[in-house]
Amino acid sequence: MARSIAFYLPQFHPIPENDAWWGAGYTEWTAVRRGRPLFADHYQPHVPADLGHYDLRDPAVRVRQAELARRYGIEGFCYYHYWFAGRRLLERPFDEVLASGEPDFPFCLCWANQSWTGIWHGAPDRMLVEQTYPGTDDHRQHFACLLVAFRDPRYIRVDGRPLLLIFSPRKLPEPAALLELWRRLAREAGLPGLFVLAVSHVRRHDTLASLGFDGTVTMCVPPRRIEAAKPTIYRHDEIVDRLVHVRAPGTVDFPCVSPNWDNAPRTGANGVVLHDSSPALFRQNLVTAHRALAAEPEDRRLIFLKAWNEWGEGNHLEPDRRFGHGFLEQVSKAEQAARA
Repeated sequence: MARSIAFYLPQFHPIPENDAWWGAGYTEWTAVRRGRPLFADHYQPHVPADLGHYDLRDPAVRVRQAELARRYGIEGFCYYHYWFAGRRLLERPFDEVLASGEPDFPFCLCWANQSWTGIWHGAPDRMLVEQTYPGTDDHRQHFACLLVAFRDPRYIRVDGRPLLLIFSPRKLPEPAALLELWRRLAREAGLPGLFVLAVSHVRRHDTLASLGFDGTVTMCVPPRRIEAAKPTIYRHDEIVDRLVHVRAPGTVDFPCVSPNWDNAPRTGANGVVLHDSSPALFRQNLVTAHRALAAEPEDRRLIFLKAWNEWGEGNHLEPDRRFGHGFLEQVSKAEQAARA
């Protein structure tokens, strides 16, 4: 059985930084609510169904999310983790999950090591928080922060090792040295090591493998085409075969499957839209991913789902008013279809 892990965005509660940058009470829902159709039959806005416009400070919301995910065969959430040289952002939901023990649902972390700019709001040159790498002392402090999560019994492991993703591996100044340090610190802390995956948006992974990563996760996001006053539009059915990367022989690459994509609520005319997304197309990509992993040991049949709740990018498994549980249902059905 495959291990389906869904990326989880924590930006559904106000923080002082977002209040200062974008106005009081800003959350991901702020962008979602302003979604409007930009062309004929454009599906906007996306309106949440079961969970509504929730606030992740509410533990009952987090429990309901886990119940939904478990019901449809998702093993766990991969929480985006933000560390800027000792400064953390959007940490409250995950910290409360750790401290409370609820929900009792597996998880891992993805270090989203990118600078925060105003790019999603039409101000690409505005630097909000810069991602920097001060050196070894910072890496040690960062590991100490991660270790609290690694020791949690709910933490997802591969071959017994805690699973960690790094979103922008090529931006690390010395990735091999960092990974060597963190693996050593893990062993000194009594762990059997780490299983670290590099997130890649290209299909060539040779340089990443040589830098000490245990493998890659390939996100096949449609490229952007520049057209004045109009988002880049792809018919989902026309490019569906390009949206899942099948690993080359001899590589350790795990598929990432997206149910849908439309970041126009964030970017307006600069957005990219997968038009006419559907549960059937999502299942087609899931079946491809399952078949690609069929020969792997069960512990390594990892399929990443992007994403559980990236609503501002029209990229969510959480139910909306148009499709209901349609996308979620495919998670549990696709493996059976792959065997047929």
